[in-house]
Amino acid sequence: MQDPSPSMQDNDAFVREVHDKGLAYDLPVMSRRRMLTAVGGAGALAVAGGTLLGGSAEPALAACAAEVDSETAGPYPADGSNGPNVRVLSGIVRSDIRSSFGTSTTTAPGVPLQFSLTVLNSACTPTVGAAIYSWHCDRAGRYSLYSSGVTNQNYLRGIQVTNSSGTVTFTSIYPGCYAGRWPHIHFEVYSSLAAATSASGLIKKTSQIALPESISRTVYASATGYSQSVTNLSRITLAGDMVFGDDLAATQMATVTGSVSAGYVANLTITVP
Repeated sequence: MQDPSPSMQDNDAFVREVHDKGLAYDLPVMSRRRMLTAVGGAGALAVAGGTLLGGSAEPALAACAAEVDSETAGPYPADGSNGPNVRVLSGIVRSDIRSSFGTSTTTAPGVPLQFSLTVLNSACTPTVGAAIYSWHCDRAGRYSLYSSGVTNQNYLRGIQVTNSSGTVTFTSIYPGCYAGRWPHIHFEVYSSLAAATSASGLIKKTSQIALPESISRTVYASATGYSQSVTNLSRITLAGDMVFGDDLAATQMATVTGSVSAGYVANLTITVP
């Protein structure tokens, strides 16, 4: 049985074990992306009032952001698919995810980060009442409930419901960069809070937020506790990342502002049909 508590150094190997299962594992996502690319090209012609194959002119359509790419949840989701299911625990619905809840009250240290996701539907209007479950590693690259030293913690995990603008906001810390992965935040989109907090709730979308290189380098070089992230980020590129490398996180790169002393604010708008 796989050790459920990998160390920070084991993260890369564990991620690759889950992600690199060959063409049969990757084909559904790859094929879907290729299809979206083809449809996106046709849509661009339609929006521009262009002519599609066959010579028939199409009426102009409203421009809309491409659907956010689907990605692996990775080996540490704690959503019931691989080990514990934190989604069903009392206390998981919260905006401030820095501390563990339940029997532990440990707070994850790090540079403050407030990140928001705005969810739009295929008609480009806000999706109200959807639920987002989000999680990420701490500044040392460890995932609560899985990594050595924090298996008894559940910090940096939480669920929020989209408001009238289709937005959820989490108060957290800037995640570290562990070996083999670009700095990122995981999320799952559910149709409702009931679905997100149910053991059998269906996921509408699984993806990841990418964080900008310049901001990440500044955080890692300036803030306490991120020293290993300096080395890890120097050994990975966005193009070489196993998740974001295929399209350079075109639909997943957050806009981030702020400073190490004042903290950062990250925003990303996604389309989920």
